[in-house]
Amino acid sequence: MNTMNQTLLLRASAKVGPRVSLAIGLTVLAVLLALPLLHLLPGDHALHVSSYTLTLVGKILCYAVVALALDLVWGYAGLLSLGHGLFFALGGYAMGMYLMRQSAGDGLPAFMSFLSWSELPWYWVGTEHFLWALCLVVAVPGLLAFVFGYFAFRSRIKGVYFSIMTQALTFAGMLLFFRNETGFGGNNGFTDFKRILGFDITAPGTRAVLFLASLLLLLGSLYLGFRLARSKFGRVLTAVRDAENRLMFCGYDPRGYKLFIWVLSAVLCGLAGALYVPQVGIINPSEMSPTNSIEAAVWVALGGRGSLIGPLLGAGLVNGMKSFFTVALPEYWLFFLGALFILVTLYLPKGIYGLIKRGEQ
Repeated sequence: MNTMNQTLLLRASAKVGPRVSLAIGLTVLAVLLALPLLHLLPGDHALHVSSYTLTLVGKILCYAVVALALDLVWGYAGLLSLGHGLFFALGGYAMGMYLMRQSAGDGLPAFMSFLSWSELPWYWVGTEHFLWALCLVVAVPGLLAFVFGYFAFRSRIKGVYFSIMTQALTFAGMLLFFRNETGFGGNNGFTDFKRILGFDITAPGTRAVLFLASLLLLLGSLYLGFRLARSKFGRVLTAVRDAENRLMFCGYDPRGYKLFIWVLSAVLCGLAGALYVPQVGIINPSEMSPTNSIEAAVWVALGGRGSLIGPLLGAGLVNGMKSFFTVALPEYWLFFLGALFILVTLYLPKGIYGLIKRGEQ
């Protein structure tokens, strides 16, 4: 009788567990959809959501897209990238160029006038058009990822060597963008944005639309990730991660699979950066810092790589704690982040999501 009761309990928990997870997910989605609507309420309303809160959550949504994009290459293909901050920043700079042109009108951006430039560089041509800026947001990170990935995968570079090369790539990009003569604002970057598509960028309605766009990008990326993970393509990717030599013995060429997911991941980061910049109001070379890319890896590891949902949890949790620590205890944040990563590596190898799934089984 006791054994039968235990069996019935396990079956009941197995049925209830996924339902609870689904209910929590739908609740979070409902709250996120409500935030921009509550932001449009008058400032003295009890349910009004401040610009700071909406911007903070919108920024975390963009970071969640980066975490998901990194999970596609690390969690499924086994490629630990420490350079995704570069793709994120490139998308942000492409959108920033458009926003700076909107602020400057028919003249030069303010930093160019300060440096006594007489004309726009050739790579700024067309950036006054929003559609061209969107093309740059997708094309620049995607093309860089394609060129880098083509030669890296052709040379069969993987493991720690691949991670070091991606970190070197983002560090080189940061040093390049720090230089004033490159035409990207030097160490100050781009800021003081005024309008986007003719609308005041600080208006509540504009902030609400940008927030919803970030949420839609996250949901679309999540849907795309699930479709890829559950397809034949996803199974080949996991085979690349777990036994690449055996996969090649079966007649598959893993280079094309790795290159595709690598470029797709870079494009998703670029789109996230493009939505991050108008919400936060600044983009500078510090976004390319290798530290930012390492933080993204912490998000994925904490949430649970190879799960798609886990990295979203990790990005939300770490950035929420970062917002608290950088205000209350800024000098201890990096120590806390390092300790958190060590504890997760030792005691939660499958991350928070792995712990949740184990509790549901």
